[in-house]
Amino acid sequence: MKLQGVELRQVSMPLVAPFRTSFGTQTTRDLLLLRVVTDQAEGWGECVTMADPLYSSEYVAGAVDVLRRFLVPTLAAAGPLDAARVAPALAPIKGHRMAKGALEMAVLDAELRTQGRTFARELGAVHDRVPCGVSVGIMDSVPALLDAVAGYLDEGYVRIKLKIEPGWDVEPVRAVRERFGDAVLLQVDANTAYTLADARHLARLDPFDLLLMEQPLEEEDVLGHAELARLVSTPICLDESITSAQAAAAAIRLGACSVVNIKAGRVGGYLEARRIHDVCAANGVPVWCGGMLETGLGRAANVALAALPGFTLPGDTSASGRYYLEDVTEPFVLDDGHLAVPDGPGLGVEPLPDRLAAVTTSTEWVAA
Repeated sequence: MKLQGVELRQVSMPLVAPFRTSFGTQTTRDLLLLRVVTDQAEGWGECVTMADPLYSSEYVAGAVDVLRRFLVPTLAAAGPLDAARVAPALAPIKGHRMAKGALEMAVLDAELRTQGRTFARELGAVHDRVPCGVSVGIMDSVPALLDAVAGYLDEGYVRIKLKIEPGWDVEPVRAVRERFGDAVLLQVDANTAYTLADARHLARLDPFDLLLMEQPLEEEDVLGHAELARLVSTPICLDESITSAQAAAAAIRLGACSVVNIKAGRVGGYLEARRIHDVCAANGVPVWCGGMLETGLGRAANVALAALPGFTLPGDTSASGRYYLEDVTEPFVLDDGHLAVPDGPGLGVEPLPDRLAAVTTSTEWVAA
């Protein structure tokens, strides 16, 4: 394929309810969608940056700038285009994995559409539907949390993830266990909110038979996670620390984690996400697919990724209605706790023009 240009489209999506984590509260999801135009097909990508650099150093306006000034021109100058060439072509530009991942995703979508192949087939999926968990944000009260969890279980979600932070950890977990019992698959996510000095406190979560404790310490403290893993019995899962297959291999070797959350945007794209899956599978480490409040475009790709054989734990691939009253694509709807893997060419979904226009705040065309 030959790249002709990239449309950078910023959208603002109101959330059905505020979503609070240890790094802030979101009421809308401001994000960046990419439309790659080639001489053979168009493809869509979704950049999972947040509006502000709170979850990671990347943010929407920064992604727009680096795509406009560096990534798109570099890719255009690289010659004939296919998805496997994107990461090597962009390697001289340091960092910006989320922006790079969005560009690779859009190129891969265009490439697969020309070939009539699906994301799932390209990545190596072995399932046509995947089990879905849900991420429950920090609430104003334990009763409100219990009501929210009850609602999600009634909807059919097969796993509950509770966001935690200092002051909101042991008691909410205890309350959920006491109310819903030991049969509920339950895990927690700290989003780097603790330090190794909190190890004794975090060990108070051990009696609740959690699937895992996700990213309790800051992302660069891999050795700290290895030490924490020796001090608690709850399995440690890394999220923000896993930025590549190389990082995953090192963390596993150091004993810093026994589970890995794979977010394609965070690691630079779905091809690197597949490599992380392969590294973890070779080491007997289960993986699951994380979420970043994606639209239906990113959700389609995530569901395809979650259908790979090593994804043995339910992911944060929740239905569209978990976050949005209206998605930019046809909504993903939960069916007996599962989502179907799209079976159309490329992502298998496309934006609905009227809905996309309604949430768009700006567009910019970057010619190749």
